[in-house]
Amino acid sequence: MTKLEQLLNDLCPDGVEYKKLGDIAIDIFRGAGIKRDQVTEEGTPCVRYGEIYTTYGIYFDTCVSHTDESMIQSRKYFEHGDILFAITGESVEEIAKSTAYVGHDKCLAGGDIVVLKHNQNPKYLSYVLSTTSAQEQKSKGKVKSKVVHSSVPAIKDIVIPVPPLEIQAEIVRILDKFTELESKLEAELEAELEARKKQYEYYRDKLLACSKDDRTITYKALGETCDMKAGKAVTASEISENTDDTHIYKCYGGNGIRGYISKVNYEGDYPIIGRQGALCGNVQYAAGKFYATEHAVVVKSKGLYLQRFLYHLLIHMNLNQYKSAGAQPGLAVNKLETICAPVPPLEVQQRIVNVLDNFEAICSDLQIGLPAEIEARKKQYEYYRDMLLGFDNSQFVNVERERERERERERETVKKRHK
Repeated sequence: MTKLEQLLNDLCPDGVEYKKLGDIAIDIFRGAGIKRDQVTEEGTPCVRYGEIYTTYGIYFDTCVSHTDESMIQSRKYFEHGDILFAITGESVEEIAKSTAYVGHDKCLAGGDIVVLKHNQNPKYLSYVLSTTSAQEQKSKGKVKSKVVHSSVPAIKDIVIPVPPLEIQAEIVRILDKFTELESKLEAELEAELEARKKQYEYYRDKLLACSKDDRTITYKALGETCDMKAGKAVTASEISENTDDTHIYKCYGGNGIRGYISKVNYEGDYPIIGRQGALCGNVQYAAGKFYATEHAVVVKSKGLYLQRFLYHLLIHMNLNQYKSAGAQPGLAVNKLETICAPVPPLEVQQRIVNVLDNFEAICSDLQIGLPAEIEARKKQYEYYRDMLLGFDNSQFVNVERERERERERERETVKKRHK
């Protein structure tokens, strides 16, 4: 019998009591607005509601933002152990995300934050409020003007298991250990994925780094060797984020694939250069029927390039370096046409394409497999967390022992992959 099982048997022989947050709250209140231009590098630590979604996890001890509290008219403070809820968000699935503050400063809570003061274990509360059951209760927020809102009364109505503090502390110990192991494995998988990407880029650049002393290679402007033409504009309403019975063709824009559309303006195999946007100069490869917007440049060889070689070459050329300066950087077609590029013999191009396509296929498998594995580990963690916090004493599973065996199998898998 584990320590947790023993505590449950001794302290909760009839099961764990469930309570509403309103019943365990010493105080619960909304923060006060802190505008973006009121955030400073130094001053009183503060949290704005968006940071709960983007910056803080289950708990945190240091605020990333500060403010001059003399600029805040109605100041609302939170302190060690308080739980913060973000009650405005963009999705029902994530509304009222919460975090526990375990630092020791007196901090300011921004608008659209609800602060819960209590006498429970703050880390325990934050863990239990991240479970599927708690999130389903949070997701009853109201949608208004495309933004989801929760409220103090809605937060008060959330029901959670509240075992004695000794049990809360033991659960926190177990989940902290799980979290540490999950983070370590995720870091290993991400490092492996990044290493494979760099390896692919190295070999691609090495193969495409043509020597100017090689007399079999000529250099010509892209305008001489290729037809380059931007597509046509479409309205946002014509593009769907996902495919359906009507929207079946990929739509390429300045930053790559924008979504799916019901019409086409190109058919064939073409490299496509994004000429506007954050990823200006990115290169995609379209095959079959597709639609290109005015921010996508479709490139067609005039016969001196294989289309697939041209795709690899354009990536290697790092076209982003040729973008215009200014608030809206872009790549004009007439600018692209002046860029000089090597033109190897077609048989050499084919050999390079064979190597790079094979290598890209291997990397693509990893890019699909490793992120999927990372996501699977997250789901697995959520499963064990929800099981642990389900408190079904009649069928209580030794989660810690079972999870440790699972982690050992995962570590062996990682070791084998590195070999």
